[in-house]
Amino acid sequence: MMMNGRRDNSGSAPFWLVVTTVLWGGSFVFNKIGFREIPPVMFLFLRFFLATVIMGCVCIPRLRRMDLATVKKGGMVGVALAAANLSFVIGVSGTSVTRAGFLNNLFVLLVPLLCFLFWRERVDRPTFAGILIAASGIGGLACGGGFSRGDLYSTVCALFIAIHIIAVSRVLRSGDVYLVTLAQFATVTVIGGILALVIPGRPFHIGPVSAGALIYCAVFPTVICFTLQNTFQRYTTPTRAGLIYTLDPVWSMLGGYLLLGERLNGWEWLGCGLIFGSVVVPLLAKLSAERRGAPLRSQASN
Repeated sequence: MMMNGRRDNSGSAPFWLVVTTVLWGGSFVFNKIGFREIPPVMFLFLRFFLATVIMGCVCIPRLRRMDLATVKKGGMVGVALAAANLSFVIGVSGTSVTRAGFLNNLFVLLVPLLCFLFWRERVDRPTFAGILIAASGIGGLACGGGFSRGDLYSTVCALFIAIHIIAVSRVLRSGDVYLVTLAQFATVTVIGGILALVIPGRPFHIGPVSAGALIYCAVFPTVICFTLQNTFQRYTTPTRAGLIYTLDPVWSMLGGYLLLGERLNGWEWLGCGLIFGSVVVPLLAKLSAERRGAPLRSQASN
């Protein structure tokens, strides 16, 4: 993801960013549906292969500007994107889309935490409190049915999403965003293809339902979401964008409820609620500070 601090100069930006969250939320459900016929790693490879072909067609007028520097940049962030999507498909295949959605959303807290660990950027008090609340939420999920292998991979996925966000912000400071995105998709395709060959998988066939799920995941949460995000996120602040992105697990939860018949018990509701709150509360505090023009106090300064 690419975030910067430019103020909202486009009244339609919030709407289109909300649209991206709807499409991302739907990817949880359609991945789960696709896994019924296609193994997760193969699904990952096919999804990004299709996305690379589509993005390549979009970039035909730009391909003459593709150079080694662009390929290197796209390759670097593409490795992080591949790790995020590999852990994503393994996580979703091993847990409910609702639990996976809320656990994935922990990336909002992990970004500042990683920046503190590697660059000693201070962690403000609301973020520190959010990390503690998130830990309580994970405990609630564990009490509501254990903490499965899929839950673990969904949490790891949040870590790799955070790494991808940081990589994009630090590596992709210049260059054609469409060509870099194409290089990212191609990198994930190559890594996914190698893993699909190396990791033993069950025999599979692509029926109408899994084909539809595959096309949805290649087109909407991949090509279209990246385009919308890169186009409209620049018109708002990182905090406001982060608040909009907290809608992701809400849509995945609704999709799991309506299309997959998923239901949560009391502990799971508590755990998901705490995880959601752990992300929203720090972002609301930062938004309030932005409006007042006051810096947040950091935990590390105490």
